[in-house]
Amino acid sequence: MTNHVLLAAVSSLVISLLPGGVAGAAAPPQTITWAPCPEDTTAECGTLKVPIDWDTPGGATVDLAVARRKAATPDARVGSLVVNPGGPGGSGVDFVVHGSSYFSAELRGRFDIVGFDPRGVGRSHPVTCSAALVRERPHPLIKNQTDMDAWVSFNQRLREDCRARTGPLYDRVSSLDVARDVEALRAALGDDKLTYYGVSHGTLIGQAYAERFPGKVRALALDSNFDHSVNTASYLNTTATHTAGAFDQFVTWCEATASCALNGKDIRAFWKRLLERADRGELHEPGLPDVPMGAYELVDTAFAGLYNPNWEELAQMLIAIDTGGPYPAASAEKDEGDEEVRVSTPVFCQDFHLPVADYTQYASLLRRQAPRARDMRYSPPALSRIAGCLGQPTPIPNPQHRLRVDATPPILLASSLNDPATGYLWTLSTAEQIGAEARVLTYEGSGHSVYGRSECTMGAVDRYLISQSVPATGVRCPEAGDAQPQRGRALDWIEVAHTVSPAPARSCQRRGRDTLPSVPRTT
Repeated sequence: MTNHVLLAAVSSLVISLLPGGVAGAAAPPQTITWAPCPEDTTAECGTLKVPIDWDTPGGATVDLAVARRKAATPDARVGSLVVNPGGPGGSGVDFVVHGSSYFSAELRGRFDIVGFDPRGVGRSHPVTCSAALVRERPHPLIKNQTDMDAWVSFNQRLREDCRARTGPLYDRVSSLDVARDVEALRAALGDDKLTYYGVSHGTLIGQAYAERFPGKVRALALDSNFDHSVNTASYLNTTATHTAGAFDQFVTWCEATASCALNGKDIRAFWKRLLERADRGELHEPGLPDVPMGAYELVDTAFAGLYNPNWEELAQMLIAIDTGGPYPAASAEKDEGDEEVRVSTPVFCQDFHLPVADYTQYASLLRRQAPRARDMRYSPPALSRIAGCLGQPTPIPNPQHRLRVDATPPILLASSLNDPATGYLWTLSTAEQIGAEARVLTYEGSGHSVYGRSECTMGAVDRYLISQSVPATGVRCPEAGDAQPQRGRALDWIEVAHTVSPAPARSCQRRGRDTLPSVPRTT
């Protein structure tokens, strides 16, 4: 993932697999030795040792990288707030070292903000694979049985390569494994119960924790939820619906906003003509005349602009694509010199089994979801993930199921109405599965993640985390006065759409998809 905010590695944290036992359930908790972080000495860094396989705690272990910023108002401290910024592949250490100002000053005053790199990610023994092999990745849109066979073969070769380079941890990176790590982290921090904020894929960690450790929950704020009960068909259908709704909001905004580059045009007709030109092979990446842009890449570009959303930038990008003119920030990704790359595909594939028997079934699934996707045709991240998990060994460590959560304190689930990635339908279905313990906070706007969208959303989450004050049933926060969300995002560690990027970086893709929104500053 190409970041527009350069993140240096924490060089002093050496992550390695170590033989030897760890404490069992009845043993004292592990401890964390804290030291100033090399990148920013106002934050503290350390490691937490956990077993690779929690069912065999006497076996090999892995050191998890952890970082924290202590509560700014110690006398009013509530405890630790454990954070996961999503992905899969997001670094909680980077979040704390570089971006904990995402949270309000009040929240930072009352909690130690604690982030960790989940097993297999970042500084916690990342899953590594051959860069040359990754570059052989087939196109995410499968067009025939030959394409499907190529994906199954590629996935098998990639698994074998990554497993050989990564070691036994490769098969133990699911969100359920991470939830058990979070319980060890809670104990090591000395908190009686867990206070947690997770966004996007990080909501799966919170859901798994609530199922496995209900008595240890203090407060779980789950922002932009994955539905961990979907099968292949419902996964495609719901993601198509989410993507179409987000595109509708872009059209509505552009038609009503004079500054939109497409204002005054029939935007849907313009978009349809672009898709038809893409189908005929007439488009190329803006600023990259030698790089063709097919329909999948065009839809993927639009999806990226809908993500934050970056509507103004998306309209400008579409004009550049239409005219063939340059787009200033367009650039190709350069990784030819790398021998290894980090890949988060195994995390998703160990959380979701989305089988497709053959191309006939694949084509049928696409036809059925097409009316829901409307202008967008499909959700590119959904197709990419399904392709990337084809042929995965079963059973998987953390298979889909209806959530079984009981006897926890209230759990807050937040979502925007028009999130193209982990959409509103998923939050509603997750809340229905959790039952009486769930409370939904709705943001009546667009974009992925809710917390920093408005004072209303931020205040509701803050009150819940600090005092366990639960919003009223059905509470809704109106769209912020500036419907086009803020720019200058502080964080760049979310990898929601693609576990391995198949295309050149596009400006609105990288700034739109891979970041959390900034927070209105409070003092």
